[in-house]
Amino acid sequence: MRVAPSLDFRWHVPGPRIPILEEYAGVVDHDFLRDPILAQPGVPICDSQLLSRGEYERTLIYQRSLELEPRLEHILAVLVPIRPGLVGALAFYRHERSPFSSQSITALSSLTSHIAGTLGTCHDYQDLTARTQLLQELYHRKDCAFLLVEPPTREVFRSLHATALLERWFTASDLHASGLPRVLQEQLDALVRMDADSRVGRNLWVVNHPEGYRTCRFVQLPAGDGPRQWALLLSELPHSIPLPLHMQRALTPRELDIARGVLRNWSNGQIADELKISGQTVKAHVRNLFDKLGVDGRADFLYQAARLNRPV
Repeated sequence: MRVAPSLDFRWHVPGPRIPILEEYAGVVDHDFLRDPILAQPGVPICDSQLLSRGEYERTLIYQRSLELEPRLEHILAVLVPIRPGLVGALAFYRHERSPFSSQSITALSSLTSHIAGTLGTCHDYQDLTARTQLLQELYHRKDCAFLLVEPPTREVFRSLHATALLERWFTASDLHASGLPRVLQEQLDALVRMDADSRVGRNLWVVNHPEGYRTCRFVQLPAGDGPRQWALLLSELPHSIPLPLHMQRALTPRELDIARGVLRNWSNGQIADELKISGQTVKAHVRNLFDKLGVDGRADFLYQAARLNRPV
């Protein structure tokens, strides 16, 4: 069950179908066990602890079970916390008149923490699988890939096209002992030693190649239970990169001319000659447009323009 922002639930029932549970949405507001188990996570509660037999037989859940079969003669349930907003409710039903004993309640209580751990692990694995599949889909093109690295040198995972991309970019002599290209390993080592402020503007590697720009963005992943990991996002970008529309709207006409020159990989001198203005004027315009667009420099501007045109 998800308890926030509103109650949502799904039944997982072993064995034959149970019609009353398939219609549970219609009787959920009459479930006399729901509020007690929500109020006491991890504490098993059964029908006989809350209601007399006569009161229980007058409940809507019991009456509907008589109509739909099988009869729910007794109920034992416990709330299993998984994570904030997500819980499991483990319920046992007896179809014969044999109340749950104190031994049954004690046994279930002893298992609850183990069940919670198992469900939490399953849910974490499901989340990781979904994220991996999403990343694989995002990096399914042959010009994009990613590596997960645990510094200093342990590679944790690489996406489908990472090996082919790195082999196209680097030769065997370019590789560090870790298997990563030496230039990327050295930049990662340097970033790991820096604090967050010092990393600004230094987390992107870009090389201008005749076939296009080759980039690697270094991203430190959130802290988990183990050592902090880094993602290396690899991509090949064409030389001719159009300026995204929202960037165009932020710039003056002259800054647009300057930006298009930067995207062609022209130097400040080449842009000055093309526009017939001084190099110092070009330098001032470049600084202003980078400030307006919130980019750290030429490499970041090229990367962001390409990313916004074709997300990577």
